[in-house]
Amino acid sequence: MRPLLALEEAQDRLLALAKPGDVESVAVTDALGRYIAEPVHAGRTQPAHPLSAMDGWALRQADMPGPWTVTGESAAGHPAATAIRPGETMRISTGAILPDGADMVLVQEDCTLDGKTLIFHGNPPAPLGKHIRPRGLDFMEGDVVLPPGTAITPASLALAISSGHARLPVHRRPRIVVIDSGDELVSAGRPLGPGQIPASNGPMLCAMLAGLSCDVTLAGPVPDRLGAIVASLEQASDADLIVTSGGASVGDHDLVRPALEKVGADLDFWRVAMKPGKPIMVGTRDRQTIIGLPGNPVSSFVTAHLFVLPFVRALLGAADPKPRILTGRTCSNLPATAKRAEFLRGSSTAHGIELSSIQDSGALLPLARSDALIVRDPFSEAAASGSKIRYIPIG
Repeated sequence: MRPLLALEEAQDRLLALAKPGDVESVAVTDALGRYIAEPVHAGRTQPAHPLSAMDGWALRQADMPGPWTVTGESAAGHPAATAIRPGETMRISTGAILPDGADMVLVQEDCTLDGKTLIFHGNPPAPLGKHIRPRGLDFMEGDVVLPPGTAITPASLALAISSGHARLPVHRRPRIVVIDSGDELVSAGRPLGPGQIPASNGPMLCAMLAGLSCDVTLAGPVPDRLGAIVASLEQASDADLIVTSGGASVGDHDLVRPALEKVGADLDFWRVAMKPGKPIMVGTRDRQTIIGLPGNPVSSFVTAHLFVLPFVRALLGAADPKPRILTGRTCSNLPATAKRAEFLRGSSTAHGIELSSIQDSGALLPLARSDALIVRDPFSEAAASGSKIRYIPIG
């Protein structure tokens, strides 16, 4: 039996297999959840002119402290037609272009108007040009506003539009097939026979993948017969990624590994030093990658977070596809670990992350009530309540 592979090495080996699909151009409004495939340069400067950041009065610093004669107005979308001359001011609204000749803005609360005369009675802004957004404050034409690998979020989508883009370059959506396997599995809603359980892993994995821009198909449940598993793998030969759940261990009915051999797949690695999820395996067939997850539901969930979701993000072109790890504090005592990294289910409270009382890899109820995976490195000492920890948000 070959030694267990370290978690980070296994993740890196898997991500090295990711080959993003062809680049395509999509409407920016359809790009949410994708990743930028090529540098996106600003097609314009923002702001294109100096703007007021406040409602107030535009004037010249040299004319402080006034008074001034009101000569007009500059509103958002309706810039002033004339320049400001010595001793003059114009009303200005937030987002309006600063009139020529003006180099400062006084907020309206600090001023009073006596007919056509503006009188200042507050404290001058420090610096005097504080309430002005200079030209190019956000970005200049030609700047790279979205580098390759950037996630297209609502904010970056708005940035793309603001910088002059109606379409964005992204990688093709990967095609994924999820295969549930096991004689004990029965599709949801069907009556159960002796020793049978509802097949929940496949739908769970599809739901996890639904948050990414990919096309997912669920196959199965597939019985524990070599021919049936081979047939499922062959039917998914055009997928970019196959994810199997169950049959990845070493028992007599664990047939995913021999099935991979039957379809001509090369095994890249099998068995990782982690708990839960040790039996995970990864193989390749031409450009296709196959990730075999353990059948225990918590093991399947954890390995999907650490391997499947990062791999799909890499297929989409993400610059940093690994899960986000945050720091916090535990409000429970944590046991020491042995030679495997451990991922403990926990829930956020006002006092920190509270450890779930049941950590069994077959228990779905505590998993469903958890919103964090506490990350424990191999050979970690026991940690008392209040200790600093790392965790992966899963809620």
